Amino acid sequence: MPAETLVRVTRTGGFAGQTHTLVVKGDGSWTRLDVKARPTGTGKLSPQELDTLRAALAKADFAHLPKVSTGGPVIYDGYAYTFVHGGFEVASDQGSMPPALTAVLDALPPFTG
Repeated sequence: MPAETLVRVTRTGGFAGQTHTLVVKGDGSWTRLDVKARPTGTGKLSPQELDTLRAALAKADFAHLPKVSTGGPVIYDGYAYTFVHGGFEVASDQGSMPPALTAVLDALPPFTG
């Protein structure tokens, strides 16, 4: 079903300590949500952008990622991310981000407008 959620990513932290969530549907449409889950922006990925995101998600292999990635350098005022995809939830902070999840982040629309 095209309207199903493909991936949901929540970013928290940063200098201002803000929380933003991106929800991307299978058809490429996306919604940006604030901390209270109110929409703050919408858009649609191009077919090429959606293909890039799908490829990054497949390569990330969520079933085999650690539930929480830790051990990297602490980045003060950095971000923490929670990814939900394919029935799996994984979390990572900016300093411990596995390359596969960095590729997913790079394929997403911006967290803020």
